[in-house]
Amino acid sequence: MITLLILIPIIGSLLLIPISSEENIENKSQMKRIALTTSLINLFVSLFIWYQFDSNTTQYQFVSEFNQLNFCHLNFGIDGISLFFVLLTTFVTPIALLSNYTNINKNLKLFLISFLLLESLQICAFVSLDLLLFYIFFESVLPILFIVIVVFGHGEDRFRSAFLLFLYTLAGSLPMLLCILSIYSYIGSTDFQLISLCEISLDSQKILWLGFFIAFAVKTPLYPFIIWLPKAHSDSPLAGSIILAATILKLATYGYIRVLLNFFPDATNYFSPLIQTIATITIIYASLSTIIQQDTKRLIAYSSVAHMGVLVLGLFSNTIQGIEGAILLAIAHGFVSPALFTCVGGIIYDRTGKRIINYIRGLATYMPVFTILFFVFTLANTGIPLTLNFLGEQLSLIGIWQQNPYIATLGATGILLSACYSLFLYNRLSYGSYSPHLPILKDINRREYSLLISLLIPTIIFGILPNVLLNPLHISTSALLYSV
Repeated sequence: MITLLILIPIIGSLLLIPISSEENIENKSQMKRIALTTSLINLFVSLFIWYQFDSNTTQYQFVSEFNQLNFCHLNFGIDGISLFFVLLTTFVTPIALLSNYTNINKNLKLFLISFLLLESLQICAFVSLDLLLFYIFFESVLPILFIVIVVFGHGEDRFRSAFLLFLYTLAGSLPMLLCILSIYSYIGSTDFQLISLCEISLDSQKILWLGFFIAFAVKTPLYPFIIWLPKAHSDSPLAGSIILAATILKLATYGYIRVLLNFFPDATNYFSPLIQTIATITIIYASLSTIIQQDTKRLIAYSSVAHMGVLVLGLFSNTIQGIEGAILLAIAHGFVSPALFTCVGGIIYDRTGKRIINYIRGLATYMPVFTILFFVFTLANTGIPLTLNFLGEQLSLIGIWQQNPYIATLGATGILLSACYSLFLYNRLSYGSYSPHLPILKDINRREYSLLISLLIPTIIFGILPNVLLNPLHISTSALLYSV
């Protein structure tokens, strides 16, 4: 089943290759249909896996191995934690393809193949049961993202943004590779289940933990490794921003849970005050940076960093509520952040060609439907009740409160500041006298409405019925903290 999930996007990419790249409308619409259908089929396969998933066991399910070749031993499986990251990936990919459905015309085949391959590689990273495989797929998304930003991005600065993304995350991941090699030399294997059975001394755990933490902190990103993310977001195409916010950042979240909490529990406990301090600094720094931004996409990118800080607080709270809250917040962020990027980097930018806040004003005059949806997502971003963001943030902060009330109080300032910058952005764009710099704008079309509604529905439904997500999570998260 997992093999099918990985192979479907690759088959879709292979179907696109023979189609002629000539500039004719028929070929382009055929390529778009193939890519979109492929990603939707993969979504239905992942939903079937969720339906078949047994949430009463901590064992990996749907395990598949490929060991026919001496140099290549692939081992895949899904548990309660990786299940929702896989679902998020398959859900967001068709949305990313639809977001640039009409405005990418040059190199269309490269664009579609890039996103289908990204989907496969991310799924591989989330379902790998081997540390070296996880590292390979963790890094393999970088060249594709680099190409997407350079070829399809906006502005003259996109080359610098692509290099920042590539070099920051590649350099950050080198300590992780050294740690994986040292684990292999110590244990003789990089298999997850074998590593979890081995006793590693506290001194060794500390060194290995730091190597992995640097890699994940750059990818999250945590202070002081923030600089690459707003640059990458502001210069990438809309689909790139959606994938980057929704799923690429979640590779680090998954890494924290799967590697640091699972394999190095003593070192995690030892370093938890350090992480809590870094996460708190990240929340406050990113929130204050967000308030002064003038570029709409950079503003949403900085707000993503602040939310990831709350997520990290929850993960390292050493409580079940905190860890489950962090996973819920990761999923909620994967819905709301792409929606906000669609609003400011897609709907507004496509109509106005502008992202500077001072030029855009009074959109409610001609775009009432858009303004309502934008308002709902703005509120969701601040974490109001009845949204999944609210539950994720509250559970994360309740978890960290049990460990350190002072850190929880400082972390909660992120919610207050998020209300400041989110409502400030919404108010400046939507109300006031209509901007003289703008022509009369059309309200959202059917495609854009479908995009926003498909992101809004799960945000609200899971916010009202969180047990749909929490029930499969309970046993897997409990197994991280308690060995039975």
